[in-house]
Amino acid sequence: MLLYVNNKPHEARLPTPTLADTLLELQLAEQRGIAVAVNDAVVPRTEWPSHQLHAQDRITVIRATQGG
Repeated sequence: MLLYVNNKPHEARLPTPTLADTLLELQLAEQRGIAVAVNDAVVPRTEWPSHQLHAQDRITVIRATQGG
């Protein structure tokens, strides 16, 4: 299934992946300080395991950075 992660195509390995599955594939699941939106709607971390993805979904991963 084709998804887009930060506007780049990503072919999901599972036929019906959850957001957690996809973030695990991308080695992002355990990272702290990230926020994730699917189709411009923020998905809380507690909902990642149950949030079902669909073909052509657009996932945006934002990382918090420190600065002044």
